[in-house]
Amino acid sequence: MPYRPNPRRPLPVQLSALHLTGSIALGMWLGFLAIALTCWVLSRFLFAEQLAPVAQAVQQVAKPPAAIPVQPDIPPQSQLFQQYEENLRKNEQQARLDQARNSSRNQSNPNCQFWLQQDQTAPSEKSRTNVLQFCD
Repeated sequence: MPYRPNPRRPLPVQLSALHLTGSIALGMWLGFLAIALTCWVLSRFLFAEQLAPVAQAVQQVAKPPAAIPVQPDIPPQSQLFQQYEENLRKNEQQARLDQARNSSRNQSNPNCQFWLQQDQTAPSEKSRTNVLQFCD
């Protein structure tokens, strides 16, 4: 059998800048989606165990606290006991303010120094609250 070469037929290819640009853009977009989907799936499998405690904590915070039943048989507290509780609260707050004033760590905290000065010059509930908030 004699060797007979296959005749080559010309393949009509038309290159259009618009088609080429669109094809490249579509390929890049699909590649990005494939990478993003792969990363998402891997993160779901790899980090599911590590994120479980965080998810439980978020669910606990999202739940409203259970209502505490009120016992109607409690007699009204005497005025002396209420005064005693108020004095305890004031003494505790004063001890915390004194501790904040005497703490060496608060000397380098400008917010703490500002509110300590405010509480010293014009004491108010707001200044005491901010001293307790900004000072250690």
